[in-house]
Amino acid sequence: MTATRTPGMPVVEDGVLISTSPATGAEAGRVPISGPDDVASAVRRARAAGAWWAALGFDERRTRLLRWRALLAERIDELAELTHTETGKPPADAIVEAAAAIEHIDWAARNAKRVLGPRRTKMRLLLAEHSGHLEYQPYGVVGVIGPWNYPILTPLGPISGALAAGNAVVLKPSEYTPVVGQWIVDTFAEVVPEQPVLQVVHGLGDVGAALCRAGIGKLAFTGSTATAKKVMAACAETLTPVLIEAGGKDALIVDADADVSAAAEAAVWGGMTNAGQTCIGIERVYAVAPVYDAFVEAVVAKAGKLKLGEDIGPMTMPGQLDVVRRHIDDALASGGRAVLGGAGAVQPPSVAPTVLVDVPEESAAIREETFGPTLTITKVTDADEAVRRANALPYGLGGAVFGKANGVRIARRLKAGMVAVNSTLTFVGMATLPFGGVGDSGFGRIHGDDGLREFGVPKSITVRRGPSLLPSMTFERTPAQVRRIVKAVKLLYGRRP
Repeated sequence: MTATRTPGMPVVEDGVLISTSPATGAEAGRVPISGPDDVASAVRRARAAGAWWAALGFDERRTRLLRWRALLAERIDELAELTHTETGKPPADAIVEAAAAIEHIDWAARNAKRVLGPRRTKMRLLLAEHSGHLEYQPYGVVGVIGPWNYPILTPLGPISGALAAGNAVVLKPSEYTPVVGQWIVDTFAEVVPEQPVLQVVHGLGDVGAALCRAGIGKLAFTGSTATAKKVMAACAETLTPVLIEAGGKDALIVDADADVSAAAEAAVWGGMTNAGQTCIGIERVYAVAPVYDAFVEAVVAKAGKLKLGEDIGPMTMPGQLDVVRRHIDDALASGGRAVLGGAGAVQPPSVAPTVLVDVPEESAAIREETFGPTLTITKVTDADEAVRRANALPYGLGGAVFGKANGVRIARRLKAGMVAVNSTLTFVGMATLPFGGVGDSGFGRIHGDDGLREFGVPKSITVRRGPSLLPSMTFERTPAQVRRIVKAVKLLYGRRP
């Protein structure tokens, strides 16, 4: 039975999900499948645990989250090795992923009270007798559906924010990386043993659907745009709010005054790290004519040094090989040229680095998410043309610009939730910045102040401090008082700028 398994493909046997390495086929681990009743029970337990967790307050939650952060840091090599086994990504990449996740836990723990804690709002003259108070109360239970490409960093973004805000969390990791998800939950239980504040449910898509319908307060989803629409439809049945981080087709613009060598290095990293299986990965490059030839030459030289099995791991999801192959074949058939890799690049379970030029804008390699170690490089006349082409797709997750004089100006014009100037992907590691997209790439944010606010419900409270000078919200107001209100409104707001 084991010999016939496809490496990396999850297998369900006797109620157990078996995870295997996409590189070797070796078993990474086994976890129990969760049925609908199991999911419902987990959410019920989470409600009680969430009430306990919220009652601890910001300071005690901070202490416990920082203990968890320390435990993860102590065991980072163990986590990286498990991630390497289950995803196939190089151990160094797994270390970088885990380090970024630890940073986000630290920031969320330290900043939740400042961002979400009770505060007074500014007084307005028409209601001067009342003080305004704002706080963010937890949803209770937050569901998190995580992806397989970054099974540590991506789910820990919403998990850390939700926990810091006072919620309990139920995680449904990808069926391709369930063992990493289980490890994350188990380590949290070591530092918070009293209540099941962070739980995990395992299985295929039906388990994710059950989580959507289980009465959670909010759902955070990361995955493809197509699956995101299904998740939203399931959550809409109960008006459960959702945070969606979906697909991307991120572009890099290389302007005339760019550092070509640095831009090429960043393009190769942004497009081919994690074998290109990155939602914010660079898939399209638009280089202006004066630097185009030098840029292509530099990219080919740098990408050509990458080695399969060392720098570039296998496709974690075996079916992705067919997508990458189709995109490369379509690009070549429609007139594009491969200056590196090409038709023979797909070498199961891996894909060799591939650089394509002269690819028509209507081809699949330009318009659809590839999720492999490929780059298309297109010559444009100027940055204006580059921006038009970059913004032509419905996606809007991330992007990048290389240029000295106008880099930030160009970045502001890109239709994307995040843009890096003179680097690629760096915004994902910056805990102070919100992470998320627009358009077909989703909505809502994780990380930063905005990310923390996603996991708290704004609660407004007004407190009367004295009698009303301009009583309006009472049937006992007099005509004279109404006239004073009119006079006050004209005095305060009637002056034209």
